[in-house]
Amino acid sequence: MKKINVAIDGPSGAGKSTVSLEVAKKINYTFISSGSIYRAIAYVINKLNIDYKNEKQVNANLDDKILLITLDENQKIYHDSFDITLLIRSDKISQISSNIAVYKKVREYVVNYIQKITKANKGYIMDGRDTTYRIMPHAEVKIFLTATANERARRRILQNQQLGYNTNFNEVLAEVEARDKQDSNRKNDPLKIVPDANVIDCTSINFETVVENIIKLIKEKENEK
Repeated sequence: MKKINVAIDGPSGAGKSTVSLEVAKKINYTFISSGSIYRAIAYVINKLNIDYKNEKQVNANLDDKILLITLDENQKIYHDSFDITLLIRSDKISQISSNIAVYKKVREYVVNYIQKITKANKGYIMDGRDTTYRIMPHAEVKIFLTATANERARRRILQNQQLGYNTNFNEVLAEVEARDKQDSNRKNDPLKIVPDANVIDCTSINFETVVENIIKLIKEKENEK
């Protein structure tokens, strides 16, 4: 059976990473999260006490020898051999990631980083905002996964609780809505639905159904001659 590449796009908090990882496990594909790479860069920027609001300072540190970011086959992400997979999920790192993700040089770094991995290879599932048209524009299956802002805020609170963070719903909702506005209006690679994307609104659909629907789309494409 031939393998293809799959790009899963959509707004923050729609469940792209969780769904992508489960799909990858079920069909023996490799999952890469572009969002995690942005967050990893944000983690290093914060650790080095770099002013993340200063684009020039951030750009000056976009070097493999400084960032020392690596991924492994289990979807864990490391900085200088130290596992930061959980540390990059905090609200602070999320906010820094949101800020630096609008910088052109940062986006170029992430795109190049990922394309080095996926170039000329199949069997990858990639998630992230702009994945369907910037990072993997030639993916055979493109998904735009979305949900209402309220539902995404509810999920974010549950995720934060699992990580030991207590957050207020109204505050999280405001952050989600602000992130949507920022992502949709940014100059470089704004959030958008490409014409050939399969749109899945998971507000009222359970996790298993979303996974099954995406696998069905992948299998249909795999079986095409």
